[in-house]
Amino acid sequence: MKRVGILTSGGDCQGLNAAIRGIAKNLYHYYGEQVQIYGIIDGYRGLINGEYRLMNKDDFSGILTRGGTILGTSRQPFKLMRVIDENSVDKVAEMKKHYKDMKLDCLAVLGGNGTHKTANLLSEEGLNVVTLPKTIDNDLWGTDMTFGFQSAVDIATHVIDCIHTTATSHGRVFIIECMGHKAGWLTLHAGIAGGADVILIPEIPYNIDKVIEYIKNRTKSGKTFSILAVAEGAISEDIAKLPKKKKKEAMANLMYPSISYKIAHEIEEATGQETRVTVPGHFQRGGSPDSYDRLLATRFGSAAADLIIKEQYGYMTALVNGKIVPVPLKDVAGKLKTVPTDCEIIQSAKNIGISFGD
Repeated sequence: MKRVGILTSGGDCQGLNAAIRGIAKNLYHYYGEQVQIYGIIDGYRGLINGEYRLMNKDDFSGILTRGGTILGTSRQPFKLMRVIDENSVDKVAEMKKHYKDMKLDCLAVLGGNGTHKTANLLSEEGLNVVTLPKTIDNDLWGTDMTFGFQSAVDIATHVIDCIHTTATSHGRVFIIECMGHKAGWLTLHAGIAGGADVILIPEIPYNIDKVIEYIKNRTKSGKTFSILAVAEGAISEDIAKLPKKKKKEAMANLMYPSISYKIAHEIEEATGQETRVTVPGHFQRGGSPDSYDRLLATRFGSAAADLIIKEQYGYMTALVNGKIVPVPLKDVAGKLKTVPTDCEIIQSAKNIGISFGD
């Protein structure tokens, strides 16, 4: 009897259920009745606390188009995984214990950067682990694409599309703040697809004077409105030059709800043009996965099951040059895939007149 555990960790996103379904259907197809799949509740917290249940085939039916995760999820910071908490709980020891209690042959983990750090830790501790790359930020190293990203891009693009009509009607400047603390993939793709005039991402520190000058020039040319797509992790040139500690302090003491509100205030003060901020927030992570993510998540899930069948553990399934391939987990953990500032996408955007504030 093959015993496989599945957990989803970190922020939820579109495609998690499609990926879970892909794993299960492949395993059932190969092993028939000789496989047991355990759903671990609420991510690593469930593995720590021993909260899990034996799944059946019906649990994986009708979930291809369903958003979120049927298993639940939670955030368990990697930096605290080896810290004994106030209840004297050794998290790593407890996770290993419950893995053994379930008599698992393998643990399939779906998650982003922090999730992969912990997955690699468990792999180093001797557990059989395979992982799947999930995040709307598309910032996982080793894969060209993560599932959840394209669905989030679609939503953010739709927001920008809708803002265009009201911005045009009122002659306003609108800022749409997209998710992405350290990587600007989502803002970049949605900004270009939505026809934003200015795109500000963490990888390219912006000069507010250049942003303001750009907007003023648009006004002089007869454009009555401007659209800015701003990543929540966007940073000014002045703050970017600071030492790491000072940088964190400056970002924590913005005196605004987020960077977009600071930018809006500066633009309105300098131009006199009414400036508004729209924050779609968790809308970007919600709802049904689009067709691309349904397909990609299914491919990742099926490939993860193949690794389990082959007993090829310690790998993440990745999309590389259009193919799903295994990438060593130890090579993925702790690495962030940010937007290369000299990439073709950014150059294409600049060639059509989009400003990055640099």
